[in-house]
Amino acid sequence: MVVSATGQPGVVVSERHNVMEKVTISIAFVNEALECLRTIDPNWIELAVNAGISPELLETPQARVSARQYCMLWKLIATKMNDEFLGMDSRRMKCGSFTLLCHSVIHCDILESAMQRATRFMRIILDGTCSHLLRDGDLAYLVLEDTDEQVAVKSNAKMPPKRPFAYGTYLLMLHGLACWLIGRQIPVIRADFCCREPYFSGEWRVLFSQELHFEQPQTRIIFSAQYLGLQNIQNERTMEDFLRSAPASFLLKDKSSGGLTAQIRRRLRRLRPKEWPGFVSIARSLYLSETTLRRRLDQEGQSYRQIMSDLRRDLAIGLLGDTDKSIAEIAEHLGFAEPSAFHRAFKKWTGSRPGEYRLASQTTDLAKNARHDAIPYRRSTFL
Repeated sequence: MVVSATGQPGVVVSERHNVMEKVTISIAFVNEALECLRTIDPNWIELAVNAGISPELLETPQARVSARQYCMLWKLIATKMNDEFLGMDSRRMKCGSFTLLCHSVIHCDILESAMQRATRFMRIILDGTCSHLLRDGDLAYLVLEDTDEQVAVKSNAKMPPKRPFAYGTYLLMLHGLACWLIGRQIPVIRADFCCREPYFSGEWRVLFSQELHFEQPQTRIIFSAQYLGLQNIQNERTMEDFLRSAPASFLLKDKSSGGLTAQIRRRLRRLRPKEWPGFVSIARSLYLSETTLRRRLDQEGQSYRQIMSDLRRDLAIGLLGDTDKSIAEIAEHLGFAEPSAFHRAFKKWTGSRPGEYRLASQTTDLAKNARHDAIPYRRSTFL
């Protein structure tokens, strides 16, 4: 789901990229996804191992995993618990619910009718969270309210906030669905959460918006109401592809995929790191002045140096986990003058050395293969 750097509606999508390509996920999200399973299954660690995620990485705060590993873990947990919301509501979102949600909206003509139907569907499926789509002038609001119909509340006391990860997942699910339906990224102007700021809020500033606020009266995301009038361009055939790649298709975004950061990342990915242009050259290629480029990136909470560093990190994790290239070859490919410089950078990125990360991945792969039949798993819980 890609639009121009302006992020404005009315721009036809000309490039569709695989959301799992060269994207990494913070280990914080892995631990959050496992949270409910930990309390009910003493063998929960096996699911992480079967997804190719080593127990050592779970204890490393700076660690990151590939999008492929994260989505595999999500599917394994959902299958194990028969809950696509991973135990974060008092009622299970049974496997197949998201598929039925897509079927319920696929024939809506415009986004607004589709999202009204989607929020109504989610209100029926889950008990603890109630969602509404509201419009106020030029702005649209996707609002979440805490409820629980299974609990008799005699007083008018406000219910305590849920886990931040539950709110974020719910919003990403519906926002991702909306973006897919119209075939373009919907920039989030502001995101509010009624809970306290979580330790992984930096990741949310990438996934949602730099305008991120906590301990607010409501949990909501705000975007331009212009998008609500756009046509639904999807059909039954494209829905199969969308569901086949779920949950990546609605949970993951490639570094604010509707913004300038993502546009630069895509340009850099087409080149070898040794060929990456300097700041002046990248500004010229985008037909922007250096001052404008710096200001626009600052608005997205990024810098050109940080974009290059993050992309090198993501490429390194992919090469270590998915290829048999030597560490020296990977260092050379990523543009490091010598392997020792790569070792230092990787340690700073992830908290572990390249060899340790690769060894943990290989050990996990062996264990995963040995236990392949130990945990029931369908290729996709969303089909």
